Formats: sequence, structure tokens, C-alpha cells
Amino acid sequence: MSRQAGKRIVDLVRRTAIGSAVLASVGACALNGAVESPNAIPPSAMPTLAPMLERVLPGVVSIAASGQFSAEEMALIRDPEFRAMLGLPKRMRPEEGRFLVQGSGIVIDAPTGTILTTRHLVDGADEIAVTLKDARSLPGRIVGTDAAGDIAVIQVEARDLVAVPLGNSDDLRVGDFVVAIGNPFGLAQTATLGIVSGLGARNPTEPDGSFIQTDASINPGNSGGALVTLRGELVGVNDSLIGSAVGNSGIGFAIPIARANRSVDRLLRRNVTRP
Repeated sequence: MSRQAGKRIVDLVRRTAIGSAVLASVGACALNGAVESPNAIPPSAMPTLAPMLERVLPGVVSIAASGQFSAEEMALIRDPEFRAMLGLPKRMRPEEGRFLVQGSGIVIDAPTGTILTTRHLVDGADEIAVTLKDARSLPGRIVGTDAAGDIAVIQVEARDLVAVPLGNSDDLRVGDFVVAIGNPFGLAQTATLGIVSGLGARNPTEPDGSFIQTDASINPGNSGGALVTLRGELVGVNDSLIGSAVGNSGIGFAIPIARANRSVDRLLRRNVTRP
């Protein structure tokens, strides 16, 4: 192997966050020409998050929430200047009286079909459709919401659900690696890798409470999805981002699971008798 080829391999491994062990065993050999073939690195030795994601992804669902616009919202939709600004037809169509938003949710209790998501996703919805990773689509029922914490709990009736293991957000440190999982832009499940870039952060769009700040991409549709550690443990609920409506600026916010759990416990005690 040439020195240049060896350097490319080392650079690739160095840029991979969890590749330090591979770098130690392969990097030096690559630079001094001791590696005889690119096949010298067995596939099993390459760093990957695939095994963890294979366990966690079934526990992250897609949520479509629809409902009737409020009277205040309808007044705005009917306003001729507003419609002209958005390029809408002058005459309002019947279907414009309802909204449809898409986001994500997290199965936190498989036997009872309990799903955690954000309140702003389901706020005002009268119909909720939950789509699982295996493509099953299920009607969801709102158990309760916490406006201050931006938390909602919904339930579905289904067998063979998979819950995401709970972690401890209180143990997080700035610099820890995390993975954001959700359904951005209505696409299939995606996972983005980043670090915890701040703790106890104040979210300008959600002033109540402190948040986990991360540079893992949290795009529209990721709201309500899971923020997990490299062990696949749930430490946050993806909430919002700072940036444009169509892209991520590297500043995302997640609700710490420790805070979310307190809301969930209150809502379940109030609304659900668990077996």
C-alpha cells in the first residue's frame, strides 16, 4: 500500500467518532507501509452504529396529526392579503379548513402501547395516525399533554411493539456522542450523529425549562423522535432547531428524558390504570 493510500485510510478512521480503537491498530501500519492489502481490515473491525440502530429504530415511530384549524387560524387563512402573500387562490377550498402535521414518537412501554412525543406536534389534533417501522399504521389516542414541558403521551393497540431503553440524561456531559432518530420531511426513519454541545440550554422558541443542545441534525419531522446514546439509551426527546424551516444550522434542542419522565408519570397517573 502506498503512503498516500495509507494516509487516506487513517484520515477516514480519524474522522469517524468511534474509530479510535481501529486507528490505534491500523493507522501506524498504514503510514509505514506495513499493511499489505486494503482487505487487511476485516469488516467486523470497522466502526459502525448499525447494531445499535437495528435495536432502537423499531421503537421510533412516525406520527401524522390532523385537526380543524382554530377560529383565529381560520380568520387568518381567509384574509385576502394573507392568501395573496402565500399565492393561494382567492376563494378558500374546503380542505384548507384542516391541518396535517408530521413528526415522530418514541415507544416507551411496549405492552401498553405507550408512546412519548412532543405536545406541539399533536396540539389541537382530532385524528392521529401512528406508523411503525414495519409499515403498520395504527390509530393513536391522546392520553394527556403537558403544555409547560411540551410533552404528550399517546397510546396505540398493537402487538410486538419494541420500546426504546431509557437512559439517564443527568449523566450526560458536553462532548458525549448522541444520535437523533426521527422521520424528517416525511421521509423514512433517519439517524444523525453529533455531540452534546450544551446542557441546561435555554431554547429561544420554548422558554420553559432547560434543554440538551446538540449538533446532531434535528430537521422538521424529527420533533418527538429519540435522542439516544451510542449504547442506544434514550436520553432526550427531539424538540426543535434554530435555523430555516427546511434545514439544520447545527443547533438543535432535545427535552432531557429525566424532565420528560416526570411529565409522563403525571399524565399516566391521571389518565391510565396500568396493569
